[in-house]
Amino acid sequence: MMVSMAAFVINDSLMKSLSGEIPLFQAIFLRGMFATLLVGVLAARAGVIRWSALALVDRPVALIRVCAEIGVTSCFLQALFNMPLANATAILQGAPFALTFAAAVFLREKVGWRRWTAVMVGFFGVLLIVRPGGEDFNSASYYALGAVCFLVIRDISTRRLSPETPSLFITMMTAVAITCLGGAVTATNSWQTVDVATLAQLALSACFLFGGYLFSVMTMRVGEMSFIAPFRYTILIWALLLGIFVFGEIPDTLAFVGAAIVVSAGLYTFFRERRLS
Repeated sequence: MMVSMAAFVINDSLMKSLSGEIPLFQAIFLRGMFATLLVGVLAARAGVIRWSALALVDRPVALIRVCAEIGVTSCFLQALFNMPLANATAILQGAPFALTFAAAVFLREKVGWRRWTAVMVGFFGVLLIVRPGGEDFNSASYYALGAVCFLVIRDISTRRLSPETPSLFITMMTAVAITCLGGAVTATNSWQTVDVATLAQLALSACFLFGGYLFSVMTMRVGEMSFIAPFRYTILIWALLLGIFVFGEIPDTLAFVGAAIVVSAGLYTFFRERRLS
């Protein structure tokens, strides 16, 4: 799981380093082509590249999930291009308690006062990082919060999918959809010439993104959820280190405190849900 989180952050860092050199959606399009190729090879070998692999009842839910994934990718990369890596990553870790809130409101799941408290505490942690009205608050903060909202929609949609639906097919759908979005937006703007070094960097980014998903799935299949969960938050350590040594970004004290609160609230929410289930 730690290798998976490191791979995701390296992918984010490679994409962030391209900000100002290549338009965002052109980068999404080119990276998506490489990622689609990688996922497509696995899906073809597994024999799941067919629309019939998706149950009729799951198709509208799968489309909602794909749209939500597009929203997550677009918003998070937009935030990543315009704010410190560690801050954007920390805000995204608010998803567990945001999902608890959404499950209580939209899925009518029973949520006790302890988890409601964790939700409020976690929200306070996010506010410490974002700091609405502060001098560091800008549109990038909205994009990061938007990514969390889309992440919640994606996860709720995933819960609605039947167990028979191949995960690899959903991943393939997502990769193709994100690539098409990047291509469509790029087509409405001028194409910027990309050199070999930038293409290589995008290909490497796609490999790390693919590796992050692969190691995560491998871990989830063999590990105990209660043991694995805390290691997800090592993503903040990787993001902090890369932010400092690659981009020269050092979060201030309030951002550190907010990140600690978000992690604590997320872990408590996860373990509480596991105990109840």
